[in-house]
Amino acid sequence: MTSALLSASFVFIWATGFIVAALAAGHADPLTFLGVRYVLSIAVFGAATVFLRAAWPREPSAWRDAMVAGMLIHGVYLGGVYWAIWHGLPAGLTALVTGLHPLLTAAFAIPLLKEHLGARQWVGIAVGFAGVGLVVTPALSSVRGLPLAPLAAALLATAALALGTVWQKRSQPRMDLRVNAAIQFMGALLLTLPAILLFEDAKFDGTARVWGAMAWAVLVLSVGGISILLALLKRGAASRVAPLLYLAPPVAALIAWAMFGEALAAIQVAGMVLAAVGAYAARPK
Repeated sequence: MTSALLSASFVFIWATGFIVAALAAGHADPLTFLGVRYVLSIAVFGAATVFLRAAWPREPSAWRDAMVAGMLIHGVYLGGVYWAIWHGLPAGLTALVTGLHPLLTAAFAIPLLKEHLGARQWVGIAVGFAGVGLVVTPALSSVRGLPLAPLAAALLATAALALGTVWQKRSQPRMDLRVNAAIQFMGALLLTLPAILLFEDAKFDGTARVWGAMAWAVLVLSVGGISILLALLKRGAASRVAPLLYLAPPVAALIAWAMFGEALAAIQVAGMVLAAVGAYAARPK
């Protein structure tokens, strides 16, 4: 599969995460929902490794690197985003906060990976962030009081995703992608389970709606999206994969328009164009 097709598939799949969060909210506690997702994702990836006879790493360092990446990319990032949305941070504002991810990834990648970004990449990152801001402006206009704890959770989640992306690229795991993903979800589960026991009632109402959201989260977001992300990171620089996430909020807005009839204002359409221009400008030379 070409990088362009991989990138387009990743953007669409990642964008549906906002839809899944909206569908599952109120039907399960956020970390409980994620905990079930991690268990099922481990089972799916584990079965795939058995079927394909993929080798599991023997070096403790390989397990450590994959589990740390999983704790950051899945445990802290997804946990922070879901918790923030469940506790009152509007999805639009959450999208804007997570739009800082390419900037943070570039900031981490320069000293840790010795990556170099030219002026065109920096301009693209800035333009993309501006585009995301325009896309979520209607949601921001309805915000009256700013919930500080959920905002802090979203900021922590974004930093964790950036650091996890850089960690994944820096560690350069030499193992099958499905094995790598399974170990990552083990790390995320290891981090999430104590938080569920300490802070939640493990609510999961078992309705068709929440199971439908779970099926999409596991089979499409976890299996499809994460596999593509790992493949993209293996092929390219971390700071240049990150700007693809600028396209996720615009695509999510289009999906919400198609599924739920949510209106698209002219300013949002303009933001979509800017986000696309920014992501294109920040691509590898």
